[in-house]
Amino acid sequence: MTRPRLGLFTRLLEDAPAADRYRFALEQIARADELGFASAWVAQHHFGAHEGGLPSPFVLLAAAAQRTRRIALATGVVTLPIDDPLRVAEDASVLDALSGGRVQLGVAAGGTPGSFAAFGRDPQARRELFAEHLEVLREALAGRGVRGTDSRIYPAAGDLGQRIWQATFSADGGRRAGADGDGLLLSRTQPRPEGSPDQPLHELQLPIIEAYRAALPEGTAPRILASRTALVVDPENRARALELAEPGLRELAATFLGAGGAASATLSQLIAWTDTHVGTVEEVAASLAADASLPAVTDVSFQVHSIAAPHDLTLRSLELLATEVAPRVGFATGPSAVQGLRTAHLTATDPVAQTPGNGALA
Repeated sequence: MTRPRLGLFTRLLEDAPAADRYRFALEQIARADELGFASAWVAQHHFGAHEGGLPSPFVLLAAAAQRTRRIALATGVVTLPIDDPLRVAEDASVLDALSGGRVQLGVAAGGTPGSFAAFGRDPQARRELFAEHLEVLREALAGRGVRGTDSRIYPAAGDLGQRIWQATFSADGGRRAGADGDGLLLSRTQPRPEGSPDQPLHELQLPIIEAYRAALPEGTAPRILASRTALVVDPENRARALELAEPGLRELAATFLGAGGAASATLSQLIAWTDTHVGTVEEVAASLAADASLPAVTDVSFQVHSIAAPHDLTLRSLELLATEVAPRVGFATGPSAVQGLRTAHLTATDPVAQTPGNGALA
């Protein structure tokens, strides 16, 4: 099995004005490109700074395209039920042309429920809307006539329709993504089952991965990305990192445990229950080695959230992830990792898809 490719994920949550948040994100993506990260994923959130502050991911990624050379530029994710799928197809195609074919298109049925009403959509109908909009998106990217007309999107999307990824929390969603031949996106905020708020993330996600792989059409190469939280620091900044981690992890844990359970938890418990990787190179490498999901995925993307890390620590964490943690744990970086992701949508039997990796996962 080849090594998972190393990726960056950002939700743009710094305590700063919007312009600074966007500048920080662009600097982080540019630094990740220099360090050999294979992909950079940005989240889409509407109507507020506290969720993520980026309603227009294609705009930001277009700016990133002009500052980078190799790194894949990815949406993680577009909330497809409340977006016009034709506009998504057009924006993604323009970005793909600007970036030289570097787009990876992540989509999902979910998102913040409160955003649906403002777009005139019913959140209870999100699955039906997602299926309908995904079909329109595929048709448009394939260059077929739009909605019974002769209209076709410009620029032509090439093979972008084969670079779609679906995000899901369920085995059923994994099966759908697999049957469609799409990539699978797994979130660090995977809901815990009632009565098991401290269940390890890999125990919840391995069944989704298995369902996805079983449903893939014969000969289709799997594309599976796991999103994880990591803040890697130099030893002299360890105490600061833990201090920064506690408020956000306690808030996140409250979604699993309830406010009472989270309030009484120790920081070590919060780190374990939220599957957060924080500390020195050695500590983060050790905790990642215990994540049983990672040998089963093709890509892993790291964000600092829910830790409120300042920009300087985030940049340093990216450097330590690429140069120190990745070799220890077995994440692929550099040109071969980038090329592997660019060809990952090709069939498993296509020799072009068999780009050599950097070895087996440790």
